[in-house]
Parts: sequence; structure tokens; C-alpha cells
Amino acid sequence: MEIINRRQRMSSVARKIRREQDRTIGLVPTMGALHEGHLSLVREARRMCDIVVVSVFVNPTQFAPGEDFEKYPRDLTKDTALLTDYNVDYIFAPTTDEIYPKAFASYVNVEGLSEQLEGGSRPGHFRGVATIVTILLNTVRPDFAFFGQKDAQQALIIRRLVKDLAFDTEIVILPTVREDSGLAISSRNLYLTQEEQQAASVIHQALTRAKTAYKEGERSAGRLEILVRSTIELEPRARVDYVNVVDAENLEHLDKLDDRPILIAVAAYIGKTRLIDNTILNKTKKELVGVKA
Repeated sequence: MEIINRRQRMSSVARKIRREQDRTIGLVPTMGALHEGHLSLVREARRMCDIVVVSVFVNPTQFAPGEDFEKYPRDLTKDTALLTDYNVDYIFAPTTDEIYPKAFASYVNVEGLSEQLEGGSRPGHFRGVATIVTILLNTVRPDFAFFGQKDAQQALIIRRLVKDLAFDTEIVILPTVREDSGLAISSRNLYLTQEEQQAASVIHQALTRAKTAYKEGERSAGRLEILVRSTIELEPRARVDYVNVVDAENLEHLDKLDDRPILIAVAAYIGKTRLIDNTILNKTKKELVGVKA
């Protein structure tokens, strides 16, 4: 396993793999602080691809002022040791100056999808996400790139980005990995105390209740939103940022639900830590495990 810090070196290595060795490349983009959610992506990349590249980069452009960029967990040594057990071929771990050199002025914005849900609560967040993903895809030129369903809106935006800008990369979305309590595994869970981790399971409980209500015939988006919100608010440590029931393909807000794929998306604070989660109703083949964009 080689750790690469420079974009030029990463591009050169990837180009040689494609042209001279004719092997497929899988990219797993991460911000480090690796956990089982990331590792599920690495395992699928290892299964599908000849060469696996894991990027480790805490991207400053997707953090708004006052967010947790400075304290976001960073431990490349620990991440490297973890990836050794998964036969990862390359870790791309550039510095901020390597990705955003002086006078950097080009950003990518996916209009429409980026302004809703997380985009409403975190203005500019998805511009940062779209920009770093574009840089990574241009640098590595992977055949496949792997992302998690926990970040459902991000997955939609990246699919749209790849389609609109004609990247020759297939996007693979894998299911959310959860703790036994149902809490979606996230690097930000490290911020939670033991009591807060237990409290945070209420988010998944609320989504499960909404899913059950839908299966039992509830078709009002508003009533499902109220059900999720009220369930979370029963937990004293929780504070809801948003609950939205939307079309899972275009994030259009819905009133009356039908048989199309529907996304129930939640953001909530547990103590001072902001967590997101979601569930999809009426899953189609596109939302199933390992399906490509």
C-alpha cells in the first residue's frame, strides 16, 4: 500500500494503471476517521475492482463558518493501519494546499438539488462537496466510485454531477451501516457521550415508525413528518433541525404520497452534535445494494 500526497503523482499512477495494466480502479472518497460504514465501501470496491484507492481529505470548502472543520477527527496513522487489513492499494491523502492552491477560483455547483434539505441548513455545503468530488474524479479517473446511502442527498447530487459533466465513472451507492441500536454510523458519532449515543437511536426509531405507518396506509407527507418530529422530540437530548418527506429522485416536496420512491430525511442535534439519517419508501432497483448510477 502506498500513501500518495500529491495530485500529480496520483494522476500519474492512475494513468499508468489504466493504460499499461488495463485494470479497473475503484475510488472510495472519505474524510478519514474511518469506521464500518467506510469499510463496507472499501470491501465492495475490493470485490468489484482490480485496484482500490481510498482518498482521505477533510475538505474545508464543505464546512460553513462556525462548523466543526477545525475539530473534525483526523488520524491518518490509524486510518492507514485500518486499511492495511483490506488490501487497499493506494491512499490519496493530499494537503489542503495541494487541492486548493493559492488563487484557486473554480467551484462546481449542482443547481436545484443543492439548495434543499442539507443545502438549506448548510448553505454552500454541496458546492464544496461537488468541487472536491470533481477534483478527485479528475485526478484518479476511477471506473467506479463508492458512496453511502446515509448521505442520500449527496448521492443524488454526485449522480447528477457525473451525468451532467460526462464523467466516465459509475457511481455505486451502498446501504447505511448502523450500530445495533439503529444509529447510523458516522465519524461525528465520536463527539457523542455514551448517554448521547443511546439517545441518538431515537432518530432511527422515528424513521422506522414512519415506515411502518406508510406500510399501514398513511399517505400524508405532513402527518409522516409530524410523526417523525414528535418521536424525536420525546428524547430530551434531541433537537430537530428538519424533517422532510420528498421525492427520492428530485427532492421535490410532496403532500400526498404515491408509489414513487420517497425519501424521508432527518437532521437533528443530539446535545451539540448534528446528525443526519434517512429512509427510502418504495425502493426500486436503483436504491438496492451496489447498484450503479
